[in-house]
Amino acid sequence: MHSKSLPESALMRIVLQRVSSASVRVGGGEVASIGPGLCLLVGVARGDGDPEVEAAAEKVAGLRVFPDTGGKMNLSLADVGGAVLLVSQFTLVGVVTKGRRPSFSAAAAPEGARGVLESLAEALRKRGLSVAQGVFGAQMEVELVNDGPVTLILEIEGGAVR
Repeated sequence: MHSKSLPESALMRIVLQRVSSASVRVGGGEVASIGPGLCLLVGVARGDGDPEVEAAAEKVAGLRVFPDTGGKMNLSLADVGGAVLLVSQFTLVGVVTKGRRPSFSAAAAPEGARGVLESLAEALRKRGLSVAQGVFGAQMEVELVNDGPVTLILEIEGGAVR
């Protein structure tokens, strides 16, 4: 495989931000909002499926990114009673190695990506988390207050977070 070729396996990308609040508007109206918690911008790649969904949900649910009484990041989303705002963002799997226009050929087809995002939302809910969602395929305005700021990038490939 040539080094500039697209990866053969799935590579879901998530930009995770700890927030004090976050919301999504579509067409000028608010469609989802959360208070303290995590905003997840999720890019679904071709081939992503159940292994990536389960690995992502397990990692997000268990991440200790909230401060304890001593100020140390030692508490999970469930520990603080936070929520998740899940937003589809296919541009996260864009490739910019050639030319000036990103290539999105590594992104999952819309129907497949929609199913993976719904599965991720359900997997997070099964772990006891409250999940709000943006509108798949819509032109969205995402507003958030990044708390910390704390921002992490998760890459999930073949069911493993790397």
